[in-house]
Amino acid sequence: MRTEQLEYVAAVARLGSFRSAAEQLHISQPALSETVRKLERELGVDLLDRHRSGARLSDEGRELLPHIVNVLDALDGLRRAADDHHHTVRMVRVGTVNAGTVRLLTPTIQAFRNGHDSTQVEVVGAQEAEIHRGLRDGSLDLGLITCLADDDMPPEMQSTRLLSGRAIVCVQPDSPLAQLDAVGVDDLLSVPLIMMRAGYLMHRLLHRLLAGRTPSVSYSTDGAEMGKLMVAEGLGAALLPDFSVVGDPLERGGQITWRRLRDDDTEVCLVLRRPRSGAHPRAARALHAMFVERARALEGRAQVDQASAPLDRTKAARSAP
Repeated sequence: MRTEQLEYVAAVARLGSFRSAAEQLHISQPALSETVRKLERELGVDLLDRHRSGARLSDEGRELLPHIVNVLDALDGLRRAADDHHHTVRMVRVGTVNAGTVRLLTPTIQAFRNGHDSTQVEVVGAQEAEIHRGLRDGSLDLGLITCLADDDMPPEMQSTRLLSGRAIVCVQPDSPLAQLDAVGVDDLLSVPLIMMRAGYLMHRLLHRLLAGRTPSVSYSTDGAEMGKLMVAEGLGAALLPDFSVVGDPLERGGQITWRRLRDDDTEVCLVLRRPRSGAHPRAARALHAMFVERARALEGRAQVDQASAPLDRTKAARSAP
């Protein structure tokens, strides 16, 4: 005896015909009829009376229907209990390109853990393509991706924009570039550059800005976090999204600063993605909502900060988009 056999009998009894039940259950009518026949043979009774205008419970079927309903209700209760347990204590896995860890990822996870202390959160640093593969195969629940505002969004993914900003140049405070109000391409080429590896958005954007020109000295690294550390150590300048630098402990401590790009208003976005299809665990849905809430608060705070910032040269450069 299989669960679907009981579900099929209950559906036919409720709807009054094999045709209507088959349509609701999204199976063929012959397959539905044969499945019910197998159950009747197994039980040794005819559960349904079949006639031209439809089907109805037989006398034996009416006697057995309460037992069938009780079994189905018990199975539903078991599924709900298992689902609640699965969604409460399971691990939520977040893939990230490490561009929003300081102001967004870390505080959001901390707030999430305060209300979900039995749920583990695993943060996986990866490139965009790797994150998309993880979302598709189920090894990741959520993905933080950087993209340009005019990039096409993958149709199989639900994309929620969290933060919007501009690409900026991250430098040491005593760098020659820090003395400028804005940095141009020629300025970038005059200093060593710390470049993101191929596969990162900033790699693509920097190559677009340089238009085939190459710096005399360059380094290559994975992700914004290592890039900022290399800048702090005096290895060069890095092109990064402003939301990955502003508010960073290294910036607050005076080890790094930033300047806007001259003649470039390319919008860079931090996007939260999850698959459109499939069931999303409760814990992952809760974390998704907290990412959105935290991002909205950050966006509002950034607007207030920019509106009230003094207009001296250094702070104006810091507050420029």
